[in-house]
Parts: sequence; structure tokens; C-alpha cells
Amino acid sequence: MTTVAIIVALVVAAVIVLFLARGRGAAQLQGTPPRPLEAPRPARANEEAAPAPEAERAKPASARQAPPPKPAVIEVTADESKPLQAAAPPSAKPRRDVAGLRKGLAATRGGFIARLTALFQGKKEIDPAILEQVEEVMLSSDVGPKTTQAILGRLREALERNELRDADAVWAALRAEATRILGIGGGAIRMSAKPSVVLMVGVNGVGKTTTIGKLATRYTTAGKKVVLAAGDTFRAAAVQQLEVWGKRVGAEVVRGKEGADPGAVAFDATTKAKESGADLVLVDTAGRLHTKVPLMDEIKKVRKTIAKALDGAPHETLLVLDATTGQNALTQAAMFKDALDLTGIVLTKLDGTAKGGIVLGICDELRVPVRYIGLGERAEDLREFDAEDFVEALFGKGEEESAAA
Repeated sequence: MTTVAIIVALVVAAVIVLFLARGRGAAQLQGTPPRPLEAPRPARANEEAAPAPEAERAKPASARQAPPPKPAVIEVTADESKPLQAAAPPSAKPRRDVAGLRKGLAATRGGFIARLTALFQGKKEIDPAILEQVEEVMLSSDVGPKTTQAILGRLREALERNELRDADAVWAALRAEATRILGIGGGAIRMSAKPSVVLMVGVNGVGKTTTIGKLATRYTTAGKKVVLAAGDTFRAAAVQQLEVWGKRVGAEVVRGKEGADPGAVAFDATTKAKESGADLVLVDTAGRLHTKVPLMDEIKKVRKTIAKALDGAPHETLLVLDATTGQNALTQAAMFKDALDLTGIVLTKLDGTAKGGIVLGICDELRVPVRYIGLGERAEDLREFDAEDFVEALFGKGEEESAAA
């Protein structure tokens, strides 16, 4: 009896313990919150990727989860021998050949600038009396009396304020005045319409036809379609010369009979340019003395005729001047300006004269910008005018001068 009781007690105890154990496990399953999902730790550069779990490998390739995309990496390659530079904006001024411009102005530098330099050579202090010598040099270099007095007036004021204590200060002041005077505009033809019509005027022998040929070369090389109007109908050689340029650069030349109305030729050229989709029309005209009223009236009629062919034309009227004529060029410019609405000046033969100071007089007195300057016989020797480059080439020191200093 006692043995049976003990066995029963042990069985009951075992059942109780088993029951309690099951209850505790259920409580844990119900009360424990689920573990949050953790982002996988990114592998380090020197770690191998962990093998995929068996279940994942068992899935077909199309059903597997694609790995997250890697961020895009932009690679920048550069020539290590050159520093990185920001790209210039489209409107940035292109770098110009100042050394070549200085070479072309050698005659003017050897006269006008060399004489000014000699005045200040070795002077530690500036005597106001030296301005009289400066005046003489400027007048003899065809700067012109009005412009010369304006520049000297500013220099005297600066001397009175004790701002020009040495030669370097005076030289800097002269450069600043030249930049101010020349900075009224200038540069290439303004292509404001299609076609843009440019009327070229001037006296005999200044180089109008040659200038037109050089401009045609420049613009056809740049991919523009150019039409040339042989409006100098009184000189057969001028028409032939223009036809030679036309064949050379692939530009159409519109001509009339000898002695034909130049206005009619200009009209026909403008009309053909419109019909053919040309970009530029360059109209040559006969040389005419600025003192001959009938001839000046004739050029006015040519302008009106061009306007009938194309509203708003001519878009530019350029006066071609020979720099070697000095003050006479300034007189011509003044009279042509009175008769016509000049938009610019082309100054030829500047490489063959020491009278380059005429540029200052034209810009200061007439307020007409210089568009181009001629520094030689080649087509590329016709250069767009830039005031800062011109002043630097004229007043600045070249490499040889800098080395000597």
C-alpha cells in the first residue's frame, strides 16, 4: 500500500511539473515583443561577400531579390600636367595677339611712343614744364589739337593734386586717358540682320576694295555666305579686282555695265542676297572727294536705294581712311560724318606710319568707333579693333624692352 502511494505521488508530481513548464513557455511566446529588423551591415572593402542562404540560392534567378543599386560615381579625368580651369563663358573675350599687334604698330611706337618715353627717361620727379614737350610730341604725331589739349588738361589737374609724382605715374595716366578715349566701342561688323548690308565709303586710294576683299575672306572662312556689290562703276579695275577676290573666296559678285548707276548695282546685290539666303553684303563704292558736294549727294542716293531693297539697310556704313594722311584723315572723317550716318571707321596702312595717334583724335572728336585696323597686305592683317589691346600694344613694353629694363 505504501509503495503504491509513493508511485502515485511521483506521477502526480511529474504531471504538475510538466504542466508548469508548458505554461511558462507559452507565456514567453505571447509576451516577448518581436526583434526589430536590422539593416545589413555593409561589407568593408577587404571583406568578402557572405554566401547567400540555402533558401535564397534555391530560388530561380528571376525570383531572387536584386541587390540595391550602387550610387553613381562621376569620374573626372584631367591632364595632370595642367591645372584645372573653369570653362570660359561664350561671351568671354577671346585671347588676342598683342605681340603681333605691337609688331604692326612698330612705326608708331618708334615715333610717337619712343619720343614720349625719352621725355620721362631717368626723371624721378615730374616738372609741370614737361607737359609743353608732351604737347609738342602729341601734335606732331597727329593726335590733333583738341584731343591733345583735353589730355594735357587732365594731366595738369593730376599734377596739381600731386598724383603724378614720377614718370611711371604719368605713363599710367597717359594709358588711362588713351583707354578712355578709345573705349567708345568698335570691333567687328554687327550682323544684325540676314542679310546684313555694309556700305563702304571713302576717298580715292584709301583701300576700300582691298578692305572688302579681306572682309570677304574673313567671313567666308567663318562659314558665312557673302555677296559682293561692285558699286565702283566708274573704275573698271575696281570691278576686276573685286571679281578676283570673289573667285578666291567663293563669294558671288554682282556687277553692272561700265558707268552704270551704282545704286542699281547695290539694289540688285541686296535683292540677290535676300533670295539666296546670304548672310552679308559688302557694297563697294567709287572714291569721292569729301569736298565735292555732288559726289557726296550721290552716295546718299545709294544709301536710299539700298533701303528700298531691304528695310533697315544698310546696317553699317564704314568709312575707310588712310592712316598715313594724318590730320587730313580726321578732316575727311568729319565731312563724311556730316553727310552720312557713319557707324564705324576702318583705318588702313597703320603699319606704315608714325602717325598712329590719329586713332585718338578720330575717336575723341568724332565719337565714331574704329571697327578694323590694317597692319599689312595679307587678309589676316586686317584686325578687329580692341581698345585695351591697342593701348597695351602701343604703350606697353615688349619682351626686349622688359629684358633691357
